[in-house]
Amino acid sequence: MKSSTLRSFIAVHTWVGLIAGFALFIAFYAGAITVFNKQLHVWETHSAKKEPPQSLAQAQPLIDAVLAAHPQARDGFSVKLPSEYEPSLLLDWDEHKPDGSVAEHNFKLAPDGSLIDVKPESELSHFLVRLHYTAGLPTQLGTYLLGLVCVLYGLALVSGVVIYAPSFFKDLFALRIGKNLKRLWQDAHNAVGILSLPFHIMFAWSSAILTLGLLLMAPFQFLVFDGKLLNLVQPDIFISKPVAAAGVKAPLLPVQDLLDIAVRQVPGMQMTYLRYKHAGDVHGVVEVYGDVDQRTLTGNAAVVLGTSDGKVERVLSPSGFSPGTMFLRGLTSLHYGDFGHAAVLWIYFVLGMAGAFLFYSGNLLWIESRRKHRLREQPRNTRWMAQGTLGICLGCVAGIAALFLVNKLAPAGPDGLAAWEERTYYAVFFASIVWAFMRPPARAAHELLMLCSVLSLLLPFAQWYAGGVNPLLSAWRGETVIVVVDLMALLFAWIYWSMARAVLHRGLQGDPHSVWSLQALPG
Repeated sequence: MKSSTLRSFIAVHTWVGLIAGFALFIAFYAGAITVFNKQLHVWETHSAKKEPPQSLAQAQPLIDAVLAAHPQARDGFSVKLPSEYEPSLLLDWDEHKPDGSVAEHNFKLAPDGSLIDVKPESELSHFLVRLHYTAGLPTQLGTYLLGLVCVLYGLALVSGVVIYAPSFFKDLFALRIGKNLKRLWQDAHNAVGILSLPFHIMFAWSSAILTLGLLLMAPFQFLVFDGKLLNLVQPDIFISKPVAAAGVKAPLLPVQDLLDIAVRQVPGMQMTYLRYKHAGDVHGVVEVYGDVDQRTLTGNAAVVLGTSDGKVERVLSPSGFSPGTMFLRGLTSLHYGDFGHAAVLWIYFVLGMAGAFLFYSGNLLWIESRRKHRLREQPRNTRWMAQGTLGICLGCVAGIAALFLVNKLAPAGPDGLAAWEERTYYAVFFASIVWAFMRPPARAAHELLMLCSVLSLLLPFAQWYAGGVNPLLSAWRGETVIVVVDLMALLFAWIYWSMARAVLHRGLQGDPHSVWSLQALPG
């Protein structure tokens, strides 16, 4: 390859990585945690696991009570069935008010049969999911922006492969530990990138399709398929066809009868939730969702039934997926890692954290490559990039650690715990950015890493304080989720403390001609 061509690929890889790196760090760090989203629901919710699972026999009385109190809910609502991680039987309904606002309702039956509109105790796991696909921006803007970032991410991957393919095997396990820290970080960056390349290719591809899929289809919809493409792919995207209410009332079949019909269509399906459309209308349908334990990439199944007569409208099971459905659902399963059990989740967690390290180390390498080796005062753009990297990346880490802490320590305010959680994350995140730009990079790096370490270290004690059960007793009781969260918090506290010490040591003893030097700095 010509040297000029190689330089062009290096420039593309560098600048695309820098532009996309901040958003992708947040997406990867939060995404690594969200692979355990279901398990986190047990940790974040004080009442989870304390209540016995509710009986399915209460599903129909719950639906009847909600429709009697809120007839407008007939147009569309969902019923979440009791599961390992959520013992309550819940009916979710989004009320669209005349002023355009939407009120979210979560109904359940009290022991005396009365209807309760419960507010979620916590939104920690849901907030982390939103942070993963929006990077903390407003939902619609963040989703599309992150989709564009993932397209750039794919471009960075291609250019990176072109650059490093010739030395693939030579550099694969080269980790030269010594006084040359830039070379060590370069070796670590290259090794992580090469070893996790298949994961990154899949993630860039699936993210772009899941966020920008409809936009990417627009040219084909109008220029190639004469406006018929969406009709062709509709069965692969949606479970049931859009239907309009007939305006003719029809009685609802009991929930248990609907579930029995669904199981006959897909034997062995473990039902998770039901989605009703036009309940009580002759055209009403219910989508019964569940999982099938079989050796396929996706175990999701669904059966569409008439709500009044139980007529089977459509059956979707992994063994009968069309190529388009298998592609879309398989890609979704690959993206979220929900096609396996604990081993797959931990692999995704490690790969997600490795991805966050990849973007963080990429920025550090750019900073190091731009420094002036003979000047104590470094270029302004180098200092700004160092401060931005520290503020955004470590601000995200500290914000998430604080989010976990406030879940256990915040009082129940008028807006609920969810408001405390979200406000805490953004307060810590933006305060970290401000702090990073107020302080010299070397000091900010040490101080923010120590903040991340302290917040992580406090988490097991916060859990102990909130639950009244010490970690050893939790382990004795077999409360696996609590024990694992505590252990991971201690592990990350040690990692951030070690990084803080290394930054301080380099600042005091390292090359004085560096943005990370503490020599000759005030205070």
